[in-house]
Amino acid sequence: MFIAVYEFEIKAGTEAAFRAAWLDVTKAIYQFCGSYGSRLHCSENPLIFVGYAQWPDRAQWERDHQLTDPVYLTARQKMRDCLVQSRTVYTLDVCDDYLQSVHS
Repeated sequence: MFIAVYEFEIKAGTEAAFRAAWLDVTKAIYQFCGSYGSRLHCSENPLIFVGYAQWPDRAQWERDHQLTDPVYLTARQKMRDCLVQSRTVYTLDVCDDYLQSVHS
């Protein structure tokens, strides 16, 4: 499994718009590009979010996904309109895994 970690710095007052657009973008990438989905995290700084996306492998993440879905394209532009900057902080291959979805 491959992981990409992103940092998003947003403009003040755009939190709700950014989060809504991020969700639509993420859903489209999951549906059309073969990702396993993503999580968005709030940081101590209310203008910084961290996203964690899972992929089957690096090749699938690197593939040139030419999405033409109108919902994706609109959401992507809305997301960009909220950004000051974004960057890929880490690209990681999972070497050991004990992440659990529920506590038993």
